[in-house]
Amino acid sequence: MKLTCTQSDLNSNLSLVSRAVPSRPTHPVLANVLLIADAENQCLELTGFDLSLGIRSNFPAVVETGGSFTLPAKLFNDIVSRLPDGNITIDDDEGEAIATLTSTSGRYEVRGMGGEEYPELPKVEEGEVIYLPPEALINGLKGTLFATSPDETKQVLTGVHLKVQKDGLEFAATDGHRLAIVKTESVAPDGESEVEEIEEFEVTIPAKALREIERMIGMDQSSEAVALRFDEGQVIFELGEQCLTSRKLDGQYPAYGQLLPDKFTNQINVDRKQFLGAVERIAVLADQKNNILKCSIDSVNQEISLSVDAQDVGSGRESMAAQISSDEPEEIAFNVKYLIEGLKAIPSASEISIQLNTATSPVVLNPLGGVKMTYLIMPVQLRN
Repeated sequence: MKLTCTQSDLNSNLSLVSRAVPSRPTHPVLANVLLIADAENQCLELTGFDLSLGIRSNFPAVVETGGSFTLPAKLFNDIVSRLPDGNITIDDDEGEAIATLTSTSGRYEVRGMGGEEYPELPKVEEGEVIYLPPEALINGLKGTLFATSPDETKQVLTGVHLKVQKDGLEFAATDGHRLAIVKTESVAPDGESEVEEIEEFEVTIPAKALREIERMIGMDQSSEAVALRFDEGQVIFELGEQCLTSRKLDGQYPAYGQLLPDKFTNQINVDRKQFLGAVERIAVLADQKNNILKCSIDSVNQEISLSVDAQDVGSGRESMAAQISSDEPEEIAFNVKYLIEGLKAIPSASEISIQLNTATSPVVLNPLGGVKMTYLIMPVQLRN
């Protein structure tokens, strides 16, 4: 194998696929990145795989001799990231488990392993495929990933649940304390917004894989639709010359639709940025033990007040105008962390609605216009 590519291309693509390399591999070759030099298409393909998450990327290269080889991901990444701009030549002598990297600054030899030992990424031969505009996918991920659970013992809650429907895609995430739902449209390859032949399908994808997809879309400047392929065991995202494959999470996802109240007796419309700013300021004084913020609702004067009483530290209070159609409750309390994260995840609508029934029943936040997002948060029960 012998090829020449630019340092910038190799560095960016290597950094991407290295994120799928496990820190504690179950087999030595999994600590490596697979390089495949394609002489016919004049490109270099890189792959990282931890047997659950796999990332593959390819980019143009001048390939003199095709072949495959694996190199230790961390060492390879550390060397390449420090090399100067310009061309890099990679050459592995046939029969030798050593690759030579030559740049304008010098020459490095790195010991690796043959490419034939590297496991193949899973494929979806006969599954469904839908196409998502990058913006719709980003909106779905930004509006739900924050609400996934970090607790690995609640495995199915560590991912985002996707419902594939004829008119689009529904993203949902919950950690047991809050619930985030975003609805987006899918598109057919010819640009039509509805794909009637797709059967409804549900799958739960690990948050780790979806964070990588979010990062990949951020790196890619094209507006090309992202292809999503899936079957009973795997999900594959295809974005231009990049591909990410992930196992799905097993287990029954909670019937989250049943958590949403059928109707509300109270509604508050408030400026999102003003409300978020007040919450962030007053949260500085939140008691670090319980992190509780109180919200007082004054329907007569059409204003809401936020207050925090941190014992032995101090207290704070802020008020702002709001449109209120409410008689009760007069006071409701929230976990300030959950409230801030939800307000930040709601798309940049100028106003949000806060709907509720009682001081102990679920509260739902929605943006007034823009992306269809629902954020449900459970109030904190106050002790007298």
